[in-house]
Order: sequence, then structure tokens, then C-alpha cells
Amino acid sequence: MTLTTVILTFNEERHIARAIGAVAAVSDRVVVVDSGSTDGTVDIATTLGAQVLVHPFVTQARQFNWALSQLPADTDWVFRLDADEVVSPALAQSLAAFVAQDGAGAAGAEVLRRIAFLGRPIRWGGLFPVPIVRVLRFGKGRSEDRWMDEHILLDGPVAALKGELLDDNLNSLTWWTAKHNAYASREVVELLDLEHGFLQRGTANTLGGGQAGLKRWLKEKVYSRLPGGLRALVYFLYRYLLRAGFLDGREGFAFHVLQGFWYRFLVDTKLSEVRAYMARQSCSAPDAIEAVLGIDVTR
Repeated sequence: MTLTTVILTFNEERHIARAIGAVAAVSDRVVVVDSGSTDGTVDIATTLGAQVLVHPFVTQARQFNWALSQLPADTDWVFRLDADEVVSPALAQSLAAFVAQDGAGAAGAEVLRRIAFLGRPIRWGGLFPVPIVRVLRFGKGRSEDRWMDEHILLDGPVAALKGELLDDNLNSLTWWTAKHNAYASREVVELLDLEHGFLQRGTANTLGGGQAGLKRWLKEKVYSRLPGGLRALVYFLYRYLLRAGFLDGREGFAFHVLQGFWYRFLVDTKLSEVRAYMARQSCSAPDAIEAVLGIDVTR
């Protein structure tokens, strides 16, 4: 059995060598799908033996699904890896054993993913590690077509691997806030689609049971119905006080404030901005999203 690791990149020269190096020993092929990097990402990946494909970016989901469509028919297993993620030795060993056994009848596997912020792994707040599907039998899985918070859907049983995947981005806090500003706009698209259904995706993106399905249900059926703005504060207090986020120290405090409150408050404020534009202009949600957020959801 063979393993192909797929890495999506855009200006990742700071991380790409680390990512490729972590999976080189267990991957038969590393495919980097780049969306127009202007730094040394492509040169570094090529030098390290990766196959580099270039494709315009719309969403993470569509980029990954496009990558799957480019793989040869004899591909056995696929591992989806972000450029800024670190594969622990235990995870690499578990992944190699899983592929060698041809998944023991599973269609894919979950890995435990944790985030580091300002160099410190976040361990409290009730968030991490999060089980997330990252391994799939070729032809038995795909990514949900979502603008934000996409998951890989599998056609069959899901196994669980040992070890952890650590999101350890080495860029500055300025970069992090800019990225989450863009994420907030994409999340507004998803929230407005819950109300207006303009993406017309039907039930194709429905998650089943498990932690991912429960979190999606809570987010869409409970959190989304709470008062905007206030829900961001409640969520932060839940994470930081009730789920002991304060034990993550100074870096954890910054993370829980920025990711648990500031980011969620930013989403709510952008959502209000788009709704106000819709009311003033008597226009549709897609038109308002493009005018206010600069996102063309018809692409």
C-alpha cells in the first residue's frame, strides 16, 4: 500500500521544509498544491522532491478536492496535511502501520490535532486535542464544499491513529490576525447560508455522529441562535473559566481572548454589517457579501 501526502500552500517557505521532512519517511509521494506563492515555497518543495501543482485558490475544500482529482488511479491512501502542521513521531509511526495494514477495513482515519499559539501548545479551554479526519482511502472520501470549517467526509468506517498533529505556525501575530480577519468573512458566508440557503448544497455536507458532528450541531442550532456579540463573550468565559483556559498561561490568555472572543465578536459584527447592507439596499445575501466582504460566492 502507498501513501500520498497532500499539502496546500501559499507563501509557506517558513514551514514547508518542516512539513515535508516530517512525512518524508512514511510517504511514497508528497504533492504540494500551491495557489501562487511569491516566496520560495515552490523552490523548496521541488528541491525536497515533492511534486508541485499550481491551482487558483477559492476555498480550502475545493483546493483539496481538486488535488484529489489530480492523483493517479493507482493511489491507495491520502494524508491531508497543512504546511504549518508538525507530525509527531508517534503519529508518523501510527500512520505508517495503518497504511501497511491497508486500514484494516476502514475508509480513513482521524488524527488528534492541537494548536500552538505564540510557541505554546494550548492544552485547556475544552478545545484540544481535536479528532479530525485527515487520512482517506483514495476514492472513499472528499472534503465538504464549505467556505469555512470544512471536514473530510468518508464513505465507510473511521479508524483512530495514535500521536498528535500540532498546528505550530511560526508567523507573527499580525499575520495571525489578518488570517482570522479573512476567516471571519468566510464564516459570515456560512452563517448567512444557514438563513438563506443560497449555496444550494442540499444535505451533501451533513456530518454524521462523533465530536465533529456534535460541534457542528451546537454551532448551527444553538450558538447561532444566541444574541450576536453577547454569545462571543459567553463563549470566551465558558472556555477561559469553566474549561480552565487560564491554565494555559500568558500565551493561553492571549489565545483564548483573540480566538475565543475577538474572532467570534468580529464574525458577529461583520454579520451585522452585511445584514444592514441587505436592508438598506434591498439586495440578496450574495450581493451584499460581495459588496461588503469582497467575496464572490458564485465562484
